[in-house]
Amino acid sequence: MSQFIEMFGCLAERVALSSLCDTFIDGDWIEAKDQSGSGIRLIQTGNVGVGTFKDKGDRARYISEETFNRLNCTEVVEGDILISRLPEPVGRACIIPAGLGKSITAVDCTIIRLNDKVLPKFFVAFTNTPDYAMQIKKVLSGTTRLRVSRANLGKIQVPLPSIDKQQQFVTIAEQADKSGFDELKSQFIEMFGNPVTNNKGWNTLPIKDVAPEAPSIEKQTGKVWILNLDMIESNTGKVVEKVFENDSNLLSVAPFDEGNVLYSKLRPYLNKVVIPDGKGYATTELVPLRPNQKLLNLTFFSYLLRGDDFVTYANSISTGTKMPRMPLNDLRKFLCILPPMEKQNEFEEIARQADKSGSVLQYMIAC
Repeated sequence: MSQFIEMFGCLAERVALSSLCDTFIDGDWIEAKDQSGSGIRLIQTGNVGVGTFKDKGDRARYISEETFNRLNCTEVVEGDILISRLPEPVGRACIIPAGLGKSITAVDCTIIRLNDKVLPKFFVAFTNTPDYAMQIKKVLSGTTRLRVSRANLGKIQVPLPSIDKQQQFVTIAEQADKSGFDELKSQFIEMFGNPVTNNKGWNTLPIKDVAPEAPSIEKQTGKVWILNLDMIESNTGKVVEKVFENDSNLLSVAPFDEGNVLYSKLRPYLNKVVIPDGKGYATTELVPLRPNQKLLNLTFFSYLLRGDDFVTYANSISTGTKMPRMPLNDLRKFLCILPPMEKQNEFEEIARQADKSGSVLQYMIAC
């Protein structure tokens, strides 16, 4: 927090978002009948993560060039910012990456091209702060589904330090994002060695004996949390989006609670491991494990499953061509290292402090 004060002071100067944009318009109204199997990419609210673009290429939708011209669509290009005006969390934003090809976006996304007074990465970082969230909350409307109008979105007050200060913040934030997990992986290896070869000689037991599946959890009713891979940030295990559905809509899901660690059984996403902060249901690509907490610290176990050595092992046993996955029987046989609990708890404290330090960056522009 002291670094924030040093860099930005109280940031008294704030400017309405719309005045910082060369382009500030909503996407296009595209109906199902307008869509096609290929052509121009249609980016939807589901592609807009919290500060990140969620590709979902295997579920991408398109329109034809003829439809693009007929509807007079607005092209979305690399470097544009999209803000989702619904659903939760309303107002989340991401920067369009390179490599998507010609694209448009749906009407519930606002397209932003900033002028030279503000850096895109600085603005997107601001959208992750409590300050921004509070401003969005004050202008939400709707009864069955909350949203923010483009007019009200344009009134959001954005702090405006100098470009040099903005760039300095972006550099710090990027370094923190990159180094935080890498440093924790190094710390894990230093403390526990290679979990596959067990070169430090810890006691071991198969995962099936220390972290069984299918925990017995009371059925949830009403609106329940549904968690899928797209909602989990790679490496960090942070949940970037929460979606709630009626319990009557549940199909092929597994229950979980705070005592679980959920891991991805799909090979391209083996580094997506999460400790949930509440009860919910996971879709089929995620497997809830319930570690015996007398033997395994949840944080320690999650980093073991996320680490390079375990991921290498998981890749080696994965089968299938289109979407390779790890056979559950083989996972259950993996010998899990069991360092003393005090050492596992020590690592958890290191991870907690690292996460706390990273969170400070979210407040550096939030005054």
